[in-house]
Amino acid sequence: MTAQMIISIFTLVIYLIIIFVFNKARIKYAGGKVGKVINLILITVCLLFVADYVTILDPILDVEVLNIIRALFRTTALSFLAYGGVKIADS
Repeated sequence: MTAQMIISIFTLVIYLIIIFVFNKARIKYAGGKVGKVINLILITVCLLFVADYVTILDPILDVEVLNIIRALFRTTALSFLAYGGVKIADS
């Protein structure tokens, strides 16, 4: 196994743990500001997950296109988190 594969497996496990824990919390704390924050975190983590694992398409797409897709998903995740945080703080 290469170092890159070990890192990918480790981050996959971390993503799955985060998604599992926050999904359980979302069920428990449905509604209100806490529920909205949990949803923000879940969507952000899912977008970051997609950004990290877009490398699966490496045999199909060019490296430059993959970097653009990765940057777009990361930017979308952080923008979503920032906009949602401001919206929740205002309410």
